[in-house]
Amino acid sequence: MVLAASHPHLWGQQVTSQATPQTEEQQTSSSLPDAPGATQYPVAEVQPATDDTTDVKTEEDTLLRNGSVVTLDGDVKVTYRDRVVEADHIEFDQDTGDLTATGHLHVSGGANHEDLTARHGTMNLKQQTATFYDVVGSVGMKSAGHTLTYSSSNPFLFTGRMVVRTGPQSYEIYEGTLTTCQLPHPDWMLYAGKFAVDSEKAKAQNSTFRLMNIPVLFLPYVTHPVDSEQRQTGFMIPVPGYSSTKGFTLGEEFYWAINRSTDLMVGAQYYSLRGWEQSATFRYRGLGNDFGKARYTGLIDRGIYTNGVYVNQGGEDVTVSGRHDFSSQTRVAGDVEYLSSYAYREAFAENFSVAVSSDILSIVYGVHEWDGYAASARVDRYQGLKQAGVAATPTAPAIPEEEVKIFHAPSLDFGSTEHEIGRTGLLWSVEASHAGLSRVEPGFSTGGLTQRFDVHPALSYRLGFDGWRVLSSVGVRETAYSRSRQVPYAETGVPVELPDALHRSDVEVEADLRAPVVERTFDSPRVEKLFYGNDVKHTIEPELTYRYVTGVNNFLSVLRFDDVDIVSDTNELEYGATQRLFLRPVKDRPCKERPVSTAQTQYWDEDSGKVQTRGASVEPKDKLPSCGSHPLISWRLTQKYFFNENFGGAVINGRRNIFDTTLNFSGIAFLTEPRAISPLISRLRLRTSAHMDVEWDFDFDTGAKKFTSNNVFVDVHQNNVFAGLSYARLNAPGRFYTEGVSSPVSNFDQLRLLLGYGSPTKPGLGLAGNVGLDLNANNTGLVQYGAVQGSYNWDCCGFSVEVRKYELGSVRNETTERFNFTLLNIGTAGNLRRAASLF
Repeated sequence: MVLAASHPHLWGQQVTSQATPQTEEQQTSSSLPDAPGATQYPVAEVQPATDDTTDVKTEEDTLLRNGSVVTLDGDVKVTYRDRVVEADHIEFDQDTGDLTATGHLHVSGGANHEDLTARHGTMNLKQQTATFYDVVGSVGMKSAGHTLTYSSSNPFLFTGRMVVRTGPQSYEIYEGTLTTCQLPHPDWMLYAGKFAVDSEKAKAQNSTFRLMNIPVLFLPYVTHPVDSEQRQTGFMIPVPGYSSTKGFTLGEEFYWAINRSTDLMVGAQYYSLRGWEQSATFRYRGLGNDFGKARYTGLIDRGIYTNGVYVNQGGEDVTVSGRHDFSSQTRVAGDVEYLSSYAYREAFAENFSVAVSSDILSIVYGVHEWDGYAASARVDRYQGLKQAGVAATPTAPAIPEEEVKIFHAPSLDFGSTEHEIGRTGLLWSVEASHAGLSRVEPGFSTGGLTQRFDVHPALSYRLGFDGWRVLSSVGVRETAYSRSRQVPYAETGVPVELPDALHRSDVEVEADLRAPVVERTFDSPRVEKLFYGNDVKHTIEPELTYRYVTGVNNFLSVLRFDDVDIVSDTNELEYGATQRLFLRPVKDRPCKERPVSTAQTQYWDEDSGKVQTRGASVEPKDKLPSCGSHPLISWRLTQKYFFNENFGGAVINGRRNIFDTTLNFSGIAFLTEPRAISPLISRLRLRTSAHMDVEWDFDFDTGAKKFTSNNVFVDVHQNNVFAGLSYARLNAPGRFYTEGVSSPVSNFDQLRLLLGYGSPTKPGLGLAGNVGLDLNANNTGLVQYGAVQGSYNWDCCGFSVEVRKYELGSVRNETTERFNFTLLNIGTAGNLRRAASLF
């Protein structure tokens, strides 16, 4: 078993930045491992070349000289290169470089910030070799007065009966211990007869791992990194686990540190009830923003029986992403994913959000930007897994997965920001694209690539007077297709492609009017008392936008690929207002640091809403004033009125209609017939303090007198207590309504709850739980998922355990048990991933 630096850190335990040194009494032989005798210890061997060019500086109370030998007494300090030697008594031969020190010997310095104390020792400063006795030391830490502070992400502390330094950064520790915890009572420790330490790592053979001073594990070979910038190739700690549907699990991974910029991890996991899962992760990090990452997971499933029917849920999931910048103006990037089966994701994803995610978007593009222009080429693929496959039964045949696939292969795009025409104040801009498009869905597939050319120039002009602002614009749009769609539509809703070319053109006029902001400040004593000494400022920002589009007289003949294809005629007026409440201190208090002591300064940070102390965040004991106003409430209300109720004949009764003007407004479909009034859109955000945020968003259909969407989010965090609530309600035209499927309404009602105490980075107990409820459940059950997690952190190690439940109908009904055990700066054993943790 190898304990390597490459172990994944689920989270680091929090320890103080100071290491507690042992006292004179604690450095006795009784506090160190027993030694069989000094005769077994070798003499330090000379490795570095002799260097006579560096001066030795000394500080002492008394100095006696006898030829080349000087004797120093009383708070002696010897400085040589980047090392400092301190002791009560030192004898130093200036010719040979030999040094003998006794009494409170302290040696510090070096590239890795070595720091050790010993009873006595001998050194050769020129050859940088030494022998120390009864040693307590550290690597990756540095002195700050009489304390040690961590200077590396991989520090460790050690003790030894004897320590031999064989070179500038090489040590051999005999009859000693090694840990990353504070001495003299560490939470864990490795015991070994010999540790070998160089500039890269510390290693030992036949060592014993002790937890709370109890022998737990014998390790034939163990390593620990010294250089925090170096990663180490090796096998990971095996990961055991249990699941009610997968059985007992055991996984192992191998990590390969290829070079400074790239690494690779490959592994396998065995499920006793299902079979083998394989995984591989490749990572590259280059200069600037350059990066590359690839991830593969796959399962060879033995299958399960559901209601007496055999179901195989095996599959593969591959993701590749990367970016390369040729210059600050030119780059290529991509994010590609392939999923062979939605059932595989539902059954084996460790995260609920991933398990229920059914949309997959892959895109690769290159772009060049200059002087407000951008030219790009892209290839993308959308894969929408709309319905999981259903296994065959004795009375019904199997239903395959339903997918919608849309391709841009490729798309050439050009766009610009607004440019002024001379000094006229007129601004022009343009968007243009040429794309090859393809779409595949149940019952329909385009015949090859449909060619589409689209160009959209526009002119705009800004006016302003007495706080009023007007932005008016006019544009035209020309779009040409190589294929079209048959009209009228078939009863099933499945498209029928025609080989006939199609041309579409429109004229667009828009005027955006913003009135002056209406504001009032409430500064009565009663208001100040209610809001902790703050005035309240209320602002109202009205907005009015008129938009007119005409010329799209063949909307129903256009094949659908993306938002370019849902441009329609419209004659509409959008009106609304945004209201805000600001809290403002009664007295002006400048935002500056206030001295608290000679060692600390405190100041109120507006962004975090907390008192900051030398870069560390602490909770204020009382209400401190901010440096300026900050928002308490933000509430936006808006609605549209359609003068053209059937959008130029584009609306089809009894089906879900989606146009660019409605999609950009709400995102929730509401058109199933001609109508004049859109739903009322409300977006309310409330921040009562730095510890609580509330958001309530809804779309209220004034015609049907119902909420088509209603979402509430609450987040609370105070010290170690945190809680969250999210409620989501949707009652809108169904996703499959336009395909003729008998599902006229998308109707779901879901509630998510989270409650916890503790922190993954602080010592002590932590408890947390979450649950997802389907309040509109019929056959699937009330609980969709739930988890309970407990953890306890010591100074430099921690243990967590979790029980998680998934209820995804017949696809997944599983209970899993996960755990991890973390050693600070060493690694983590277990299968509880950070992404799935509740903390």
